[in-house]
Amino acid sequence: MASVTVPPVLTTPRDDAISLHRAFKGLGCDTSAVINILAHRDATQRAYLKQEYKTMYHEDLAKRLSSELSGNTKKSVLLWMHDLPTRDATIIRQALAGGGIVDLRAATEVICSRTPSQILHFKNIYFSAFGVYLEQDIEHHTSGDHKKLLLAYVATPRYEGLEVDRAAAEHDSKALFRAGERRLGTDEKVFVQIFSGRSSAHLATVSAAYHNMYGSSLKKAVKKETSGYFEHALLTILQCAEHPGRTFLLALLGPNH
Repeated sequence: MASVTVPPVLTTPRDDAISLHRAFKGLGCDTSAVINILAHRDATQRAYLKQEYKTMYHEDLAKRLSSELSGNTKKSVLLWMHDLPTRDATIIRQALAGGGIVDLRAATEVICSRTPSQILHFKNIYFSAFGVYLEQDIEHHTSGDHKKLLLAYVATPRYEGLEVDRAAAEHDSKALFRAGERRLGTDEKVFVQIFSGRSSAHLATVSAAYHNMYGSSLKKAVKKETSGYFEHALLTILQCAEHPGRTFLLALLGPNH
């Protein structure tokens, strides 16, 4: 398979449209050429390219890509052609109600790794694109504490700044300890309330305070006290609060890492 190289000179949308059209012609598609162009264009450049292709060849570029590509390459390229909020909405819709196997892990990872403003943006796109509210799909395709957490997480306008009330963080650490490791059984409502209602900076401080106060990590407490998709959602939220870059790396590597 040919390696993907960075084009030496950034071309115009018209040049890109011509190159893509040339890659589509003939017997089979020049997949390497398609990827080499699209992988090096940002969202704005891709938008101009789609407009130019439509103007020049009177067909939708996404539809042409769908007919020319296949498998994971097709799926990845079509998602890449969207801007980020539309991509998020599309991934979640496909994961929850795509007509195939429901992928609650994928939906959870997208929802629980986004900021409140990002969630509000893709929620609006979700309704416009699919004619259903995100909350309705969550209600229909999830269950139990996982459902409660996701519904709360997409509805709560959390603070996105870096300022933290350390006394409040310590109070939350105590509440989580009492709701989990200190008692027989788990008070899941407390975990839902704190993880869905606090800022990322606050949760990172809660995690540090938990370790200082009880000599064990909040991550270990979540794994001990919860399970399944609920556990995965909590861990995703916590990981994004503490090490957001590592969260996306682990998502790329897969669930066994």
